[in-house]
Order: sequence, then C-alpha cells, then structure tokens
Amino acid sequence: MTVLKNFLWNISYQVFLLILPIVTIPYVSRVLGPTGIGINSYTNSIAQYFVLFGNLGITLYGNREVAYKRDKKKELSQLFWELSFLRFFLTFISMVIFLTMIYFTGEYQSFYLIQALLLIASALDIAWFFQGLELFRVTVVRSTLVKVVSLMLIFTFVKDKNDLGLYIFILAFSQLLGNLTLWPYLKKYISTPNIKHLNFKIHLKPTITLFIPQVATQVYLQLNKTMLGAIVGVTAAGYYDNSDKIVKIILALVTASGTVLLPHIAHDYSKGNMEKISKSAYNSMHVIMVLAMPLASGLIAVAPLFTKIFFGPGFSPVATLMRIEAPVMIMVGIGTAIGVQYLLPTNQIRIYSKSYVFGASLNVLLNIPLILLLGAKGAMIATIFSETFVSMFQLYHVRKQLSLRSLFFENQKYIFAAVIMGIAVNLFVNLNLLGPIVTLILGVLVGALSYTLVLLLLRPNVIIGMTSNFLKAHR
Repeated sequence: MTVLKNFLWNISYQVFLLILPIVTIPYVSRVLGPTGIGINSYTNSIAQYFVLFGNLGITLYGNREVAYKRDKKKELSQLFWELSFLRFFLTFISMVIFLTMIYFTGEYQSFYLIQALLLIASALDIAWFFQGLELFRVTVVRSTLVKVVSLMLIFTFVKDKNDLGLYIFILAFSQLLGNLTLWPYLKKYISTPNIKHLNFKIHLKPTITLFIPQVATQVYLQLNKTMLGAIVGVTAAGYYDNSDKIVKIILALVTASGTVLLPHIAHDYSKGNMEKISKSAYNSMHVIMVLAMPLASGLIAVAPLFTKIFFGPGFSPVATLMRIEAPVMIMVGIGTAIGVQYLLPTNQIRIYSKSYVFGASLNVLLNIPLILLLGAKGAMIATIFSETFVSMFQLYHVRKQLSLRSLFFENQKYIFAAVIMGIAVNLFVNLNLLGPIVTLILGVLVGALSYTLVLLLLRPNVIIGMTSNFLKAHR
C-alpha cells in the first residue's frame, strides 16, 4: 500500500509538472524568443556540469543507502550527516572552479553568475533522504508549492527580452528556496551530528562509482545543448531545449515509478527477497511500456499543431525535433525498468555504469558529424541511437537473471494499439475542423479513447491484472 501511495503522490506531481509548462512555456517562449531561450539553455547546460561534480553520485547513492538503513536511526543519522557534509565540501570546490571559469568568460557572464545559484541549491538538496525513507508526500507538497510561487513570479516580473536575467534568477532561486524548505522536517528522523565520528572516506568509492553513470547521463541532458550552442548557435540550442523539455516532461509520467520503487526494491534486496524483486521488475516493465508507447505515438501525431499553439511564431523547427525524439520515451522507459528499478537497488552498479559510459561515448562520436550535417536534428538522432544502446546493453546483461520473454510479453499488443491511436489522432488533427486549441484537446481525447478501446479488445494481462486489483479493492 505504501508503494501505491508513493506512486500516486509521484505521478500526481508529474501530472502537475506536465500541466505547469502548458501555462509557462508559451508565455516565456513568446516573451524571450528563441535566442533568449537558447541563452538560458546554453548557460544552464554549462552550470549543470559543475552541479554534477558537486553531487558526485550522492543523490542515487544516498537514496539507496537510506533505504538500506532506515530501520536503524543511529546509522541513518550518521549516514545523512556524512553525505551532507561531503556534498557541501565538493560543491564548494565546484563553485570555486565555476566562478574562476566565469571570470575568464566574456560572453554571457552575467547569466552564468545567476546560474551559480543552482550550485548552492544542489548542495542543500536533501530530497534523496526522504525518498529513501519513501516519504514522497513531503517532497511532492514542497516542490508543488515552490513551482506555483515561481510561476506567479514569472508572470508578474518577466515582461520582455530584457528580463532574461530575471527569468533565470527566478528559476534558480525557487529551486534553492524549495530545497531549504525540506530541512525543518529532518529533526523527526535524525539527531545532531557527532563531528568526531563522521567518516567520509567510506562513501567516496561508491559515490564515485555512481558518479560515472551520472556524468554519462549528463551527456544526454546537457552536452547536446552545449555542442549545439558552440557549433551552430544558441538559437539551435533553444529549439533543441524546447523540444527536449516537452519530451522529458511527458517522459516523467513514464519514469515516475522509478523514483518510487528504487528505495522499496533496495529494502527488499537488503532482506534477500529476490523473487519479489524479479516480479516487481516484470510488472514495472509492462506498466512502463503500456504508457510509453501511446505517449510517443501521440506526440508524433500532434507535434506540428502542438508547436504552433504552444510556442508560437519562430519555433516551427521544434515540431520536427519532437517527432524525432519521441521514441526516446520507450528506450528510457526500458532503462528505467532495468537500470533504476533493478540494477541499482540490487547493487549491480558496474553494469549500470558501463551502459551509460558506452552510451555517452557513442553520443559524443555521433554528435560531432551529425550536428555538423543536420544541426539540431542530428543531435536528436544521436540521442535516439545512444539511448537505444544503453537499454540494449542493460537487457543483454540481465538476460540470465530476468526472463526477457516475460519482460516483453504482449508488447505487440501495446504497439498495435499505439499505432492505431497515432493514425486516428493524426487524421483528426489534420482535419482541424474546430480551431487549433479545441482540435488539439479533442485530439488528445480521441487518442486516449482509441488506445484504451483497442487494448480492451486485445485484453493484455497488464489490463486484466489492473482491472482485477481494482475490483478486489472495491468489493
């Protein structure tokens, strides 16, 4: 029941995150334009490398270790303070290097300085602790309130292209404020640190091990924007960022279970319950696939109309980029089910790390020629190939631990339903009988209805199981 509650809290937050940009992105895109969006994207991508160094894998490692030790309050308190002080120290070093870089940077210097607030926010981020305790309500409520406040500030103060610096400040400061609001909740779960008994060295090796895949993951998240900004220009980076932002927001609905299940599975692993872990992996994969496929198909169908309504004039290339990137949802979904929900909690860090290191290397190798030839489209294509490689690599290495047939059993039903849905939505949207906005809304409803009806006709086990559980719960 705890897992279900946490999943509902997390999925409700992801739905909120999905709705929020519907309000903010169209406004910000029109006010700041492609160049303003591109400058924010480019400078943020650079700042995120330093945030990553300051984190050093502590978020994932801390989440898992808290799950292991949550029944032992003294050890849990010791762990929290050791990881927190380690993060403070690493972020301080990262901040010094970042400020030094800014000093020697002529272009966008003021924007880099504002982005530096993200490093302070990262140092104070303790969401990993509450996630490890499976207290998702605390993090979700806090994050929601902060997002609402930042939304109000953006609409109140960001009025034209000259307010780009203010926009970046609001985003960074709201993140900092949000992280600070979690600290008062700590007193219930941990005690005052005993500085003399803190041991930082024991955490260095495992955090560095987890740092490697996070660096690799950052390649997908930031390097494409950095390379586009450097090679093609900040406008291309802005197109890429807007497309990637929409795909990642929708993708959050698919991967929401990953954050919830990691600490739960880690706790099962600490008790040696491997049968339960395997069953969870199979169920999770089916739920992820039944969500990822229609979302990818639907986005491909509505991308041109969505871009026209959502981003306004000057952003038409974003539609093509979204269509190229949409299949990433399926690949990342597989990586969530295998990597985040199975490899990490079962302490198979080496396989997890290798998959992302090799995937990142492939991304860099493909990025250079493809960006030079195709610009932002090339960066998207490189991302597709890289994410596919990561998922296939992880599947290959768990093939003797998990049944691949069980993982992908009945996938053909999800694919068929998603294709039918995509065709139906595309036909409806192209008619455009009721105006753009109404057509888009009804197109989404047509997609949801058609996908659900086809699945009900095909009767996959995941639907039968969910229906059965619902009926049992309401008897």
